[in-house]
Amino acid sequence: MSGGGLLVAGTTSDAGKSVVTAGICRWLVRQGVKVAPFKGQNMSLNSFVTREGAEIGRAQAMQAQAARVEPSALMNPVLLKPGSDRSSQVVLMGKPVGELSARGYHGGRQAALLDTVVGCLEELRGSYDAVICEGAGSPAEINLRRTDIVNMGIARAARLPVLVVGDIDRGGVFASFFGTTALLAPEDQELLAGYLVNKFRGDVSLLEPGLDMLKDLTGRPTYGVLPFQHGLGIDEEDGLRVSLRGSVRESQTAAPVGEDVLRVAVCAVPLMSNFTDVDALAAEPGVVVRFVDRAEELVDADLVVVPGTRGTVKALQWLRERGLADALARRAAEGRPVLGICGGFQLLGNSIEDDVESRLGTVDGLGLLPVRVRFEREKTLARPVGEALGERVEGYEIHHGVAEVNAGEAFLDGCRVGPVWGTHWHGSLEADGFRRAFLREVAAAAGRRFVPAPDTSFGALREEQLDRLGDLIEEHADTDALWRLIESGAPSGLPFIPPGAPA
Repeated sequence: MSGGGLLVAGTTSDAGKSVVTAGICRWLVRQGVKVAPFKGQNMSLNSFVTREGAEIGRAQAMQAQAARVEPSALMNPVLLKPGSDRSSQVVLMGKPVGELSARGYHGGRQAALLDTVVGCLEELRGSYDAVICEGAGSPAEINLRRTDIVNMGIARAARLPVLVVGDIDRGGVFASFFGTTALLAPEDQELLAGYLVNKFRGDVSLLEPGLDMLKDLTGRPTYGVLPFQHGLGIDEEDGLRVSLRGSVRESQTAAPVGEDVLRVAVCAVPLMSNFTDVDALAAEPGVVVRFVDRAEELVDADLVVVPGTRGTVKALQWLRERGLADALARRAAEGRPVLGICGGFQLLGNSIEDDVESRLGTVDGLGLLPVRVRFEREKTLARPVGEALGERVEGYEIHHGVAEVNAGEAFLDGCRVGPVWGTHWHGSLEADGFRRAFLREVAAAAGRRFVPAPDTSFGALREEQLDRLGDLIEEHADTDALWRLIESGAPSGLPFIPPGAPA
């Protein structure tokens, strides 16, 4: 018998679907329920490698951690990795299968994947008591409904009840709930069971008259009002949606252990991928992480991180156009620390031969590391383990570029030359001992009296965040009603709200 299920949809992108899904998973597993997350199709440059070598969205890996299960390709069978505004790499069951334009994907390929997506969901439901599914964007994107495999398409195929999340902090949540419902076909509305308000500030009693009116208008209840809480935007799917200028990664509020803080500037390169690599730095007391896009913003940084990107050559051109390339070269000459991760490591090298991603042939890199990079059509997907600075390190690799290291001091799979470090390994900074050793080196090179906290555990902090998500659901949602939805499906007799979807 298949386990229960629920689809968490949203009125918009970034309404809170990912964190609500994770919160429900953590609440359920604490009740002794064997639960798994699922997202049929994900568009994200923030990805992860499972132990079997499959690439999936980091949001699903985070949700698997919330559910206390090992992530697998079944949990995110289709991953789209944008390479431009018009095309994406399609990753199917954890492996890249080609590059498609948006028109080509939505014009037929997407609909053909519905059987695969439904099959993965059914396999999970056969192994778990419950599967909590996450939608994408809005279920009322009427221009895409015909080929939808992640919102109402999968809900209707698998008979999943649907909970719609709305971000009230943005305003307009009542209109969004009503409009989302009224733009669905009658067959889809039958599955839309109700709503969940996210990021509410203030006295809930002031909101209740509106929730009552919404129920009168739609015949559907609100299953909870979650209060606004800082620091819960973990492993976002789609990068930093707002302008990166001045945006600061959430940091610990604790004072630094030493006399100085450490300032980290992350170059906000185009098509930035896996920017969550710096979350472990931001978790350290006294480390301030900010994203920058101007050369002058590197001047007071103690460490500059050049992160991963889906467009290495494009990022290289961007750095040069903005004067950031020259600023990085000056830093290296002055002995000031720079760390390149994955695509960031590649562009710090001497040359890049790219007939795969940009197809521009051989271009000069920044020349800060003795490395030649050649792009291969086969993508490297791995979970390496090693040692650096006397500490054990685990990471994961996602790249087409193969690096030939010709000199320098060994550093993980890459190298170090003076203050410049480079590696393909994502996630390495999550290793607590290694992160502390690395920050001590950075502080010494930067002349800062910064001391890493001796007891910061990134893994423990992540668990605390996931428990906070579970607490939000347990304390502010109608969990009895949620469980009835998961176990029994949408209630019968839900009214149709006109006009419904266009024919």
